[in-house]
Amino acid sequence: QVQLGESGGGLVQAGCSLALSCLASGRNLDRYYVGWFRQAPGKEREYLGAIRWDTGSTYYEDSIKGRFAISSDNAKNTVFLQMSGLKSEDTAVYYCVPRLLRASAWDFGSGGQGTQVTVSS
Repeated sequence: QVQLGESGGGLVQAGCSLALSCLASGRNLDRYYVGWFRQAPGKEREYLGAIRWDTGSTYYEDSIKGRFAISSDNAKNTVFLQMSGLKSEDTAVYYCVPRLLRASAWDFGSGGQGTQVTVSS
């Protein structure tokens, strides 16, 4: 089973960039997608995109295309969320969550506690 943990959040000014990291522990990582989600105060959790560990294929929601990029360093068991052109509406807690390739649902129980990103305008 895979367990994920996020880091890299912080307070940044609008227009700046920030990279989040998601460190994975466990075995058979190549059987998983790693997805990024966020949840802003008073709002529902939002899916941002994902990367398939074995191929590096990435998938993005339209809301972040062109501003956010997901990548991985398989040797370090780490997935990244590179965010640029940050806006105040990007303020949220960001989570990485695993999903088995064959599964239909994300395993939030194996995700991290989240990392807070606050964008000041």
